[in-house]
Amino acid sequence: MSRKYGFVLFALSLLAVFVISFAPTAHAAKPFKLGFSMALTGPLGPAGKAALLAMQIWRDDVNAQGGLLGRKVELVYYDDQTKPANVPGIYAKLIDVDKVDFAVSGYGTNLIVPALPIVMERGMVFMGLFGLDANAKFKYNNYFQIMPAGPEPILDWSRGFFKIAAKQSPKPKTIALLSADSEFARNAVNGARLNAKAFGIKVVYDKRYPFPGTTDFTPILRAVKATNPDMFFVGSYPGGSVGIVKAAAEIGLKPKLFGGGMVGLQYTAIQMNLGPLLNGITNYWFWAPERTLKFPGIEGFLKKYQAQAPAQKLDPLGYYLPPFAYAYVQLLGNAIKATKSFDQAKVGAYIRNNTHSTVVGDVKFGKNGEWATSRTFQVQLQNIKGHKMKEFTKAGKMVVIYPEKFKSGKLIYPYAKAK
Repeated sequence: MSRKYGFVLFALSLLAVFVISFAPTAHAAKPFKLGFSMALTGPLGPAGKAALLAMQIWRDDVNAQGGLLGRKVELVYYDDQTKPANVPGIYAKLIDVDKVDFAVSGYGTNLIVPALPIVMERGMVFMGLFGLDANAKFKYNNYFQIMPAGPEPILDWSRGFFKIAAKQSPKPKTIALLSADSEFARNAVNGARLNAKAFGIKVVYDKRYPFPGTTDFTPILRAVKATNPDMFFVGSYPGGSVGIVKAAAEIGLKPKLFGGGMVGLQYTAIQMNLGPLLNGITNYWFWAPERTLKFPGIEGFLKKYQAQAPAQKLDPLGYYLPPFAYAYVQLLGNAIKATKSFDQAKVGAYIRNNTHSTVVGDVKFGKNGEWATSRTFQVQLQNIKGHKMKEFTKAGKMVVIYPEKFKSGKLIYPYAKAK
């Protein structure tokens, strides 16, 4: 009996040593959960799916290197259907039920704003993906926006468009403003309205169109044409952008400068659809295959993205949203590594107080969570001959006109001269 008793004690002590020895490993193996909503259906669904792929590439890159502080990264996400009303419930579930370690935003201003009160209440760091002045009302100090709008996002978004105009001779004197009736587009056009005043340009047309729902833009553009504006600034989403470009060509609308805040012209499928109709349009842009935009790591990322996108029927080139979707989680992950901490306050302070290297270049945030310096490119589409994808993989098609630091070509002015 004593031998059996001694053996049992020995076995139990070995088991205790085993459990104690492996307890830290088991704890370290607990996945790092990153939670978010994403538009996977609805009007922003195609772009949201491309953003999700970019985030999955980041997850795989990090996990291949051993995870974040030894913890495997797991993405926890739900489709918000491009409906702002769905967002608060999703983030409450992510934080309170799924117990995510960190949360980042979905895609776009309309889907970021309703999430902010939820994460603010919990004191969480919140990286934003393409929100235009989403933090204006909240002024939350742990919000950080990856879109390079600038410290005055409403004004910085279109400032370059007006700076370009101011350099022309004769200088444009009038402008027409057209906006989709949604938060992003209203913000973009509000900034253009303020910039028009600052640059001494008279507004001769200023209207909104219903969003979603508007499909026929011909009557709207005929009304714009009747005012004979020197400049035409548009705040629109992809479907509206396509309709407006086609209607402009149909009725022969020829302002001297045309574009500004049109979402979708950066998407490969829309570029292939519109082809030469894009020539002469000057619009906001974030990345293009121009010689001045060779940021470290971006070509490697795009190679991975482009290898996977066709099978998922996503934007095959991925120049617009995917690099920034990768960058905003890359930046968060790097901050966690740098602080060696999952503490929200420590990570937030590190992001706030440092310059960050990402695949979209160096990022430094201002006090409102926007980029400390605006890097919203104004690009003019030029020399597009047809509708094949290869047209848009070459330099000289999406020419950076502004800012001067990244300029890759000259503006063709007026707009009609580029047709």
